[in-house]
Amino acid sequence: MLEKSKTPALTRALDILNFISAHGACSVLQIQEALNIPKSSIYNILEELCRQNYLIKSNDGSYSLWLKVVELSNQVLVQMDLRAIAKPYLTDLMLATGLMCHLGVLDQKAAYYVLKIESNSSIRVHSYEGKRLALERSGIGKCLLAFQPEDLIQQTIQNLNFIAKTENSIMSIEAYLQELDLIRKKGWSFDNSEDVEGVRCIAAPIFNSHNTLEAAISIVGASIQINENNQEELVRLTTECARKISLKIGARINQY
Repeated sequence: MLEKSKTPALTRALDILNFISAHGACSVLQIQEALNIPKSSIYNILEELCRQNYLIKSNDGSYSLWLKVVELSNQVLVQMDLRAIAKPYLTDLMLATGLMCHLGVLDQKAAYYVLKIESNSSIRVHSYEGKRLALERSGIGKCLLAFQPEDLIQQTIQNLNFIAKTENSIMSIEAYLQELDLIRKKGWSFDNSEDVEGVRCIAAPIFNSHNTLEAAISIVGASIQINENNQEELVRLTTECARKISLKIGARINQY
């Protein structure tokens, strides 16, 4: 037996979306009879789903799925496809640098690795797909936030936790904003052992067909693997890889 929902209104809204998805356009009566939703609730739920563009009401009074569902579906497909698109490029980057490579995305208050390409190096850095990264202390996190709209940046940084994980950790909003500005000017970001002592990261943004940020890639290694002698070449390889992936998913050439 299913556990009783703690949020019945949300459950009913999801049930309605699933029912219409399975059966196509439906009348209020069809939905009510199939899902046993009280009249006192169903009209409010349908009205809100229409207001949020999850449903649209036709002239005959029936309800169909609408644009918000398509938008969310497209986002999922893009992220799923992006993993497949990025994998060969990141594999080439790993072979060229000898370093572990990642594809990461932004999710509200954190960054997450959605793809990892392990290196053959004897020096290993612990990482895994699904790993959560602090936006204020990781190269890929800083890169993902730097290229967001200004209002989102300002909203997000108010919730960041500036603590000293290492002696290089950024410790204030002012310093962090300066770092984001520098990242936008350079076109790439650098984690100089700011989250884990002795671990460095170079990250670069991936843009989509709207020339807005889609994701970011990074190379990660120990400080002896990413150093002053090879950093310029590693930056070139990483940004070139990000450029190729961006163009592959439709970014305009003049972005670069």
